[in-house]
Amino acid sequence: MTPPLVAVAHGSRDSRSASTVRALVDVVRARAPELPVHESFLDLSEPRVTDVLRELYAAGHRTAVVVPLLLGSAFHARVDLPVLVSSVTAECPGFRVQVSDVLGADPALEAVALDRLSAAPRRRGTGVLLSAVGSSNASANAVVSGLAARWESRLGLPVSEAFASATQPDIPAAAARLRDRGVQHLIVASWFLAPGLLPDRIARLAREADPGAFLAAPLADDPRVADVVIGRYATAVTELLRAGARV
Repeated sequence: MTPPLVAVAHGSRDSRSASTVRALVDVVRARAPELPVHESFLDLSEPRVTDVLRELYAAGHRTAVVVPLLLGSAFHARVDLPVLVSSVTAECPGFRVQVSDVLGADPALEAVALDRLSAAPRRRGTGVLLSAVGSSNASANAVVSGLAARWESRLGLPVSEAFASATQPDIPAAAARLRDRGVQHLIVASWFLAPGLLPDRIARLAREADPGAFLAAPLADDPRVADVVIGRYATAVTELLRAGARV
């Protein structure tokens, strides 16, 4: 049996988030029709990743690849997901589940996020807020800060990272940082996969700082995102083969 690809997102109380994840998974299916592909969630949305894995085992699968639909390698990727996967494999003898790398700051995703800015007006005094979820993991936040620095050089505009939670700078602090550099007009880039409560908070705070702020859409179901998911799956299957798994 071909190892199924189990795409796992965080989950949200906002139905738009799960709908976007399902749309992305549909694009994955369309671009890799030979693969069995399943969407799942860590929490707050259905189906849960543990339920999907148990169902695959009951159907006779003895290998599976889990691809985290996460843009950062922080607590959910490092702790939550491995614990959930281990809870399934502990009760399913002979079941090998390989967890791929997160989507992360892949160049293809960076290109999607930059493309979302193409419709933004470019006026004198414009700056960019690169908005992201934020984490207690410093290395995850540093990836976003690195993106902001790279974008500033590429765009020729002042750019600041801005986080929705857990760390600084938040949106007001990042907007103030840009104002100190002469910025009057904000472009808000989205380092989010889907709409939801945190992107809504970012939008509200950005509009408080600049009522005319341009708000970019999340990465969503762009085919380039789907291709990164498929690439993470392919790498994980190679790792399974190197480990001697029968796939």
